[in-house]
Amino acid sequence: MKGVEYTVALITLEQALGMRTPQVRENSTTYLSTPHAAIQIMLNFDRQYVRAAGTRLWDLDGNEYLDFVSGYGSVNIGHNHPRILETLRRVEEMPKIVQTSLQQLPTALAHNLAQVAPGRLTRCFFCNSGAEAVEGALKITRAATGRPGFISCKGGFHGKTFGALSVSGRPKYQTPFEPLLPGCVQVPYGDLEALENALRKNKAAAFIVEPIQGEGGVITPPAGYLRAARDLCKRYDTLFIADEVQTGMGRTGALFACETEGVEPDVLCLSKSLSGGAVPVGAYLATEEIWKSAYGTYDTALLHSSTFGGYWGNTLACVAALTALEVTLEEDLPARARENGAYFLNELNRLKGVYPLLKDVRGQGLMVGIELADQGKGLLSKLSTGISEKMMGDFGQVSNLVTVELLNSNRVLTVYTLNNPSVVRLYPPLNVDRKDLDYVLESLEKLLSKRKSFLGAATAGVGNVLRSRKRS
Repeated sequence: MKGVEYTVALITLEQALGMRTPQVRENSTTYLSTPHAAIQIMLNFDRQYVRAAGTRLWDLDGNEYLDFVSGYGSVNIGHNHPRILETLRRVEEMPKIVQTSLQQLPTALAHNLAQVAPGRLTRCFFCNSGAEAVEGALKITRAATGRPGFISCKGGFHGKTFGALSVSGRPKYQTPFEPLLPGCVQVPYGDLEALENALRKNKAAAFIVEPIQGEGGVITPPAGYLRAARDLCKRYDTLFIADEVQTGMGRTGALFACETEGVEPDVLCLSKSLSGGAVPVGAYLATEEIWKSAYGTYDTALLHSSTFGGYWGNTLACVAALTALEVTLEEDLPARARENGAYFLNELNRLKGVYPLLKDVRGQGLMVGIELADQGKGLLSKLSTGISEKMMGDFGQVSNLVTVELLNSNRVLTVYTLNNPSVVRLYPPLNVDRKDLDYVLESLEKLLSKRKSFLGAATAGVGNVLRSRKRS
């Protein structure tokens, strides 16, 4: 039988690498998300970054940028760390996926994670993302306890797959997909009384919580909350899941944020910087008792599995994660995050005391958020004939005008938090230099000191683009 002949024109790798902005824009609006591409183009965010190292990015024209997004906390050890690149080269001839075997790298990574994880977490399951780690955590706790329900916190973010979305805390992302997983109850973050009431009434399989709510706006709980929440879970025979997808791997000044209060979770979720941002990877760790109860027999061992993860992992993800953990510990990045974070937060609080637009400063280590004061609903629509609120959504917040200004005037990448778009996250790589922190502080102060002219220019610019789009 003669093979199918394809006459379509495919873009080669060389052609893709040589694409300039107009073609990237056209492909994005045609084959990806048109609204997302339109917003990126409108805000002048659609730069073509072609090189990265440490805290720096460079675009096609050779312009240099400071990255204070770090892949939402995925690049804790910096972009393209030399050790990561070298280890990826070392395994280039190895098979990348072999499920019908026991391979060296996943067993070594599982061993190392068990050594550094808090408490008695010894069993590991690999996956591809934070949301998948959460899905695995929800499933293993349900299987181990026989209980169907879950308790989580309002404002929390655990991912956008069905189970993870069911325990996340912003209705905007949930409503279009309802009904979600049944038996999910939410309580206010940091409220122990509400948590105990929910535990008493619901007999949940697990309570899932972020040690710091990242997408919720970098919200830190009251001192002692995590420890007390863990104790309450024990009292009501409910398992405790620590979602450290964003806080883990040194971001908050400890290797894992729950260690700050001596909390030993029953299940720990990891992803983002687990591989140093080099290869998509996630994992959850569980105690021996939970794993045995859920998946500890020949019949149940593969009830939960993954092509690119599972108990076999994949070569690129595992070698990157092994190296990222070594770099994190050898360079003592948690300590650097703790020391530089204290300095950064102190200086940001100084700015807060001077400039009213800066409403609040929050964070721990180098997981930092700044909340901008509300300038009144419809700030952009006043200049854009009413179409901006519908079109811009969260992008219409004052926080996004700040991110636009920091990028376009100072070449600093920042972005707002997903569940609280009035907050700009400042997540530099953990090996950031003090001089780079000072540059961002100086850039932010210049912006804040010209608040009226800055807001007027920024909104007028966006308004002009929106009006021209409406006419066309």
